[in-house]
Amino acid sequence: GKSASEVEKELSDNNNNVKGLLFYKVFEGNKPTNTILIEKLTPETLGSLIAMYEHKIFVQGVLWNIYSYDQWGVELGKELASKLLKEFENKDFKKHDDSTISLLNKYLKS
Repeated sequence: GKSASEVEKELSDNNNNVKGLLFYKVFEGNKPTNTILIEKLTPETLGSLIAMYEHKIFVQGVLWNIYSYDQWGVELGKELASKLLKEFENKDFKKHDDSTISLLNKYLKS
């Protein structure tokens, strides 16, 4: 997640419209996530995963009053993924919780 103070600092550093963007860039965090691992990617498994995942995301968004297809959230995901790629290069995952570290190490072994 990102707090309002983190966003304000980030936006003011880049001379952005802080008040206009603050609402869209604050993310509470601590929302449940899931990771999907499959042995082999086939057209059938890919289609099943996409259908299941989109349905799940839509329903959870309705239940939790979250706009699941929020572009600002997508941008945060890209930012977090970029940081993760650097961590993969160094194999340094210490900043993460045990569950995430276990998933990252499992990915490295495959």
